[in-house]
Amino acid sequence: MKKKIFGLVLVGLLIVIALVSYIKQESETRESALTDEQLGSDIVNQTTKTSLKEGGTPPDFTLQTLDGEKTRLSDYKGKKVIVNFWATWCPPCKAEMPHMQNFYEDHAEEMNTEILAVNLLSSDSIEQVEEFVGYNKLTFPILLDEEGTISNEYEALTIPTSFLINTDGTIAHRIVGPMDEDMMINLLEGMD
Repeated sequence: MKKKIFGLVLVGLLIVIALVSYIKQESETRESALTDEQLGSDIVNQTTKTSLKEGGTPPDFTLQTLDGEKTRLSDYKGKKVIVNFWATWCPPCKAEMPHMQNFYEDHAEEMNTEILAVNLLSSDSIEQVEEFVGYNKLTFPILLDEEGTISNEYEALTIPTSFLINTDGTIAHRIVGPMDEDMMINLLEGMD
């Protein structure tokens, strides 16, 4: 009987020790992630070109669309523009694109906004892009960055990355990660 009680107390004590150890480890992980996040934003702020920060003028570019037309960013001066860097293999990009299409259909015209979705063709094939666009019924311009030159110039190291550009051609927001329709509306409403 005493052995059973001793065994139960010992098992209970081991469970408590394991639980305390787990909680302590989780707490340290959260603190570490916060530090890494802060460090990451400091590094981004130090390395990002001045022209790519809010208020800066982004580099102009000319790219071919999936339809074979040439499109220049500067052609859209006077409109708000979302320049979105993406790829077909990127899960957050896949999740974001239907939101972009919904925004484009329901709000782009009334909000004087164009979406330029710049595909990183250096990591996709044209066939993959065409299949993705067809499957998702995307109707906004799909631009092809065949050699990754424009994504490098825009320092789009993580995808999706979006630049929301004011009507005067300056950057209002740089968003790293996926956006949904509500986020696009909220950000664009506060822009010139």
